[in-house]
Amino acid sequence: MTAHGNIALMPPQQPLAFPVQDLSSKYLDGSAPELVSNPKTRMWRLATFLPALITTGGLIAAFTDWFAMGGLSIFEGLLIALIACTFFWISLSVSTVTVGLFNMMRPRAVSSNEPAPRQNVALVAPIYNEVPWDVFGNAHAMLEQLDGADHPHSYTLFVLSDTRSDEIAEQELRAFANLRDNLPDHIHIHYRRRLENTDRKVGNLADWVERWGGGYDAMLVLDADSLMSAKAIISLTDELAHDPSAGLIQSFPQLFGAETLFGRVQQFSNTIYGAALAEGLARWVDHDGNYWGHNAIIRTAAFASCAGLPRLDGFRSKGALILSHDFVEAGLLRRAGWGVRFVPQVKGSYEEVPATLIDYVLRDRRWCQGNLQHLKILGSKGFHPVTRFHLFHGAMGYLLSPAWFALLTVWALIGKGEEANVIRYFTGENPQVSWPEMSHVSNVAILVFMYGMLLAPKVLGAVALLSSGPSLRDLGGAAQFALSFVTEIIVSVLYAPILMVQQSIAVARTWIGYTESWTPQARQGGHYSFWTVMKFHAVETTVGLLLMAGAYEGLITLWLMPITISLLFAVPLSLISGAKLTRFKWTSRQLGTAEVFNAPEIITNAKRERSRMRAALEDAESMPAE
Repeated sequence: MTAHGNIALMPPQQPLAFPVQDLSSKYLDGSAPELVSNPKTRMWRLATFLPALITTGGLIAAFTDWFAMGGLSIFEGLLIALIACTFFWISLSVSTVTVGLFNMMRPRAVSSNEPAPRQNVALVAPIYNEVPWDVFGNAHAMLEQLDGADHPHSYTLFVLSDTRSDEIAEQELRAFANLRDNLPDHIHIHYRRRLENTDRKVGNLADWVERWGGGYDAMLVLDADSLMSAKAIISLTDELAHDPSAGLIQSFPQLFGAETLFGRVQQFSNTIYGAALAEGLARWVDHDGNYWGHNAIIRTAAFASCAGLPRLDGFRSKGALILSHDFVEAGLLRRAGWGVRFVPQVKGSYEEVPATLIDYVLRDRRWCQGNLQHLKILGSKGFHPVTRFHLFHGAMGYLLSPAWFALLTVWALIGKGEEANVIRYFTGENPQVSWPEMSHVSNVAILVFMYGMLLAPKVLGAVALLSSGPSLRDLGGAAQFALSFVTEIIVSVLYAPILMVQQSIAVARTWIGYTESWTPQARQGGHYSFWTVMKFHAVETTVGLLLMAGAYEGLITLWLMPITISLLFAVPLSLISGAKLTRFKWTSRQLGTAEVFNAPEIITNAKRERSRMRAALEDAESMPAE
């Protein structure tokens, strides 16, 4: 071990300058080729944003007309603005999926058969206290498949450990030795563990770029749970080789390996509905895309020249580490003149998913803190307008939850009108705002419209996938798919209010300056006692009880009953989120995707290698010391 950690298992260093960027001044990389944008990009952007703006404008006009019947107060104006803000993002999702559906139904352009120039690519896998047999089992499956594929490129695996546990680190070394022993000698694999995990993942990757990045044309960044087929890896490499203006190309990771109810809901939603959303997004971002931190290939020299992250000075902290680094790195690449592309048509890119509701929320809290941090750098010099939108959109993904919660609170307090509301019940005073007097038909029409907009991306996404993706046989058959489709909607509706409250809590924790600990994700699902779950969901349960009490007293409209039930039963819903669907034959088919019914070779190979690696490591630990 050296001051830099275990580098005996690394190749000779090939340094590369990695300067820290200044966000207060513009920067243009002179080596970046001129970007040639697709002439249709402007049309796709209009087709995405214009319908969302028009629909939102229509909703604002309707609510303004209704509220103005008795005169429009300042509070009512703010309420309309809140409704418009939340609804715009729903409309944008619908229009993005519609653009994606249109493109998925069109004939695909024929790919170029021109051979790609040879690329020397590093497969870089930063890990932190992960399960070694999963990481190295996935690596074995990927390297083995790459070795059997026909391509001109060279690939080298680097496992970059920031593991703090000596016990896990020892397992990592054994897993690395096992991997090396079970692969041909011509496959290059390396392992390094840092003594100090300075700057977390950002520092881990920066250390590799500065010391070894000079020897590689590109780096394909993998997460600890990433899995990519040889075809996907080669396709990304070919895309980068054929496009000298691209600094980063992001794939669309599909979810796999889910066994619990909550995990399967996410996997089904990602696979069935996500394809059209991804296709629509890819159309309008063009060269102004984003980076999700993994399953993406990056031109190493471009990244080193312009993506060194500075620290941020804020109101509460000085020199804060940029937490959600991926969005910012993409923005810095684009600022310097490099293209950032999103290519969802590359299939065979996978990642895993949190198994339980609590695991999902714990991960979400870290992401919330990082995404809200982006608001501090929206005004940075030189960022492309689309980059600023990505940063703002990421933050709004969390800020919308307290906005929805505020609307729920107002609706609950105002209740059924001037004669039956919570404010009058406790104070004797009438509120300064009341819902417009509308007929039962109007109430139903608004509710149908809102739910229709929420469900439209799911329906359109399913239509798009079935028309261009897997067959119904790969989804368990028509009856099974229909059952899974309905089940996903019901379960998602049940969990949505809980996630709304939890994301509101995450925003509040970030606002007061609470720093989330950097802990590895419990990828197989954490085990939580009943009392732990009770404490975790105390806020939702309390809100649910208050809403139910208001409904019982006749103060709160019954239209809020679906939300009330979800919040009231947050604890049992959280407990069943970790229910193993794979325990029984019938349940194992529910919410199944093609990765369940007809798993691709890379997934079956990875599962096999994980099991083999686990058995080997456990056997080694059980052997008596000599």
